[in-house]
Amino acid sequence: MTSDPASDNNAQTPPKMSDEEMLARFQNSKKRPACSNTLGMRLTSVDQANMRITMEFEASAAFANPTGAIQGGFLAAMLDEATSTCAIIASNVTMNAPTLEMKVSYLRPLFPGRAEARAQILRWGKSICFIEAELFNQEGEMVAKASATQAPKPFRRL
Repeated sequence: MTSDPASDNNAQTPPKMSDEEMLARFQNSKKRPACSNTLGMRLTSVDQANMRITMEFEASAAFANPTGAIQGGFLAAMLDEATSTCAIIASNVTMNAPTLEMKVSYLRPLFPGRAEARAQILRWGKSICFIEAELFNQEGEMVAKASATQAPKPFRRL
């Protein structure tokens, strides 16, 4: 966390919101992507000073494989959602953050129910940022961990 993500565009950057205002903005948004809704995503905390966020997911039984555990691709999607949201918030909602690469380590199965993800930006550079995220089950056990490289870009429709 070496630099302010918006420092190069201060003249164009909207005023910074408090953590509570940022959290409310995301929780009350009417523009949530369908994929966020499918995953049952809900942002639960924002710490802009430390570039961290926490979010919850509802791991649907519809995501389970034949063993009853949530299929790994859904865990990766949850971790990707957490890292991308963390970058968007770190930019003061001026940039999106396409994932260039992501490595996921699966540590134990996740079963249907609530899951919690915690993401933090490790370093924000001029053209890429490095982020880590961890996913926990209802018992507080880590089920997966991801490290991601993302390329923050000013918001625009692709």
